[in-house]
Amino acid sequence: MRETLKPGHKHIFTVRVDEELTVPALLPRSPLFSAMPRVLATGYYVGLIEWACMEALEPFLEEGEGSVGTMINVTHTSPTLPGMEVTIEVACVDVQGRKTLWRVEARDDKDPIGSGTHERFTVRWDRFEKGLEEKAEK
Repeated sequence: MRETLKPGHKHIFTVRVDEELTVPALLPRSPLFSAMPRVLATGYYVGLIEWACMEALEPFLEEGEGSVGTMINVTHTSPTLPGMEVTIEVACVDVQGRKTLWRVEARDDKDPIGSGTHERFTVRWDRFEKGLEEKAEK
């Protein structure tokens, strides 16, 4: 990872919620999930936060690098209906070598929907894949 990433770097990510991002779509084989209202699923909300942070981090990565999520601590305080846009603003608050910490604030067309922090760790994909192979062989 390039050393040019500094605390204060911000990124804004926007996505329109469709039916594929709702609670019933998260685990359709579960009758409990299938019976839930059609609103943005917290599981997909977390994925959108990761996506926003990955985009924010991408310009600072070397070739062959990526990042993995290692911690998520966010609230999800308001439902978002299909058709609404979700905007997630992320800001880097700490860089410790390959570990980065991001402040997250999210809102939809009407309300704030959550906030918190997300930690990511930059990895070399070849080393990560080797670790996966070793784990599979255990």
